[in-house]
Amino acid sequence: MRKTSRRMADGREIIYFDDTEPYVSGAAVRQAEDTRPLPSAEEVLKGGAQVRYDPLTGEWIAMASHRNDRTFLPPADQDPLAPTVPGGFPTEIAEADYDVVVFENRFPSFSPRNGGSASFVDGDPLWPTRPADGRTEVVCFSSAPKGSFGGLHPRRARTVLEAWADRTAELGGQPGVEHVFVFENRGREIGVTLPHPHGQIYAFPFVPPKAARMLEMARQHRDRTGGNLFRDILEAERRAGTRIVTVGEHWTAYVPAAARWPVEVHLAPHRDVPDLPALTDAERDDLVRIYLDVLGRLDRYHPGPEPLPYIAGVHQAPVRQGRDLFRLHLQVFSVLRAPGKLKYLAGVESAMASWISDTTPERIAARLREVG
Repeated sequence: MRKTSRRMADGREIIYFDDTEPYVSGAAVRQAEDTRPLPSAEEVLKGGAQVRYDPLTGEWIAMASHRNDRTFLPPADQDPLAPTVPGGFPTEIAEADYDVVVFENRFPSFSPRNGGSASFVDGDPLWPTRPADGRTEVVCFSSAPKGSFGGLHPRRARTVLEAWADRTAELGGQPGVEHVFVFENRGREIGVTLPHPHGQIYAFPFVPPKAARMLEMARQHRDRTGGNLFRDILEAERRAGTRIVTVGEHWTAYVPAAARWPVEVHLAPHRDVPDLPALTDAERDDLVRIYLDVLGRLDRYHPGPEPLPYIAGVHQAPVRQGRDLFRLHLQVFSVLRAPGKLKYLAGVESAMASWISDTTPERIAARLREVG
């Protein structure tokens, strides 16, 4: 694989990860110029996004009003993630072809270009605020106009995994970044506005609430038992066996005992690993195999031709804290509880974060084994 970094017309970085010739050997190089008349990346931020502290929950809330202007369901011939072909629509990717590409989001939730400094809303110390620093990136899995990670050839999926690991390591080394989250959304039901096969990476300037909560639970578990919570959960699931979906040499896929979504699967490594960069080549190969297997099962979960809408996330250890407690794992879940029927997060779930499942984890796992 060959990595090439370039700059877009507005100053954003774009990175090509090539796994095919003539680029992988260096016989050809990525040198197309982005000539679009774009405003600078700093100008798009319109004074800078910020995060504000919610004293009721202890959470940071990002305020990014410039994102209201982002691209929404464009015509097929104006796909901003497609290659730029001669005489065609000028896209985010200046090259006429590509394998895997990563670039800074044009409408970022977090960006190193935010100006300003820490202060208080209305000058009141009750509400601290600071620039929404960090970085937001788009990961294009393929130049194909439609699809998702599950439709990739294993070799291409491995390249995407290498890009994820590369970006995790690089973003985690940037000043002010506290957590790197890799994810893919699929389906309009999830809110996807571009059908092009892609995902995103958020480099947070804080540890987001779910990661912080898992870290705290892991800390309490160690204080109470001396064990690693993530490892103990995996070992308990493997002992029970009733919710196991599939097992590889280095990874196990299972439905968690307290699954909250209509369809939910976790993938955990057999070794204590904090993040993607720490995986060995053999572990990366096995992750690609088992992940593609699970995604295929999810597409067959409900009868009918419609692909399953889902959110897939890579949960990694925070950059600076709790790395001895946290354990890398992937989570894939769907809001589709039955064909044509979505699980809406209404009163108790949205207002009180108290979850009610419409099925059982054992039924989910049984169905996923059945369609394997």
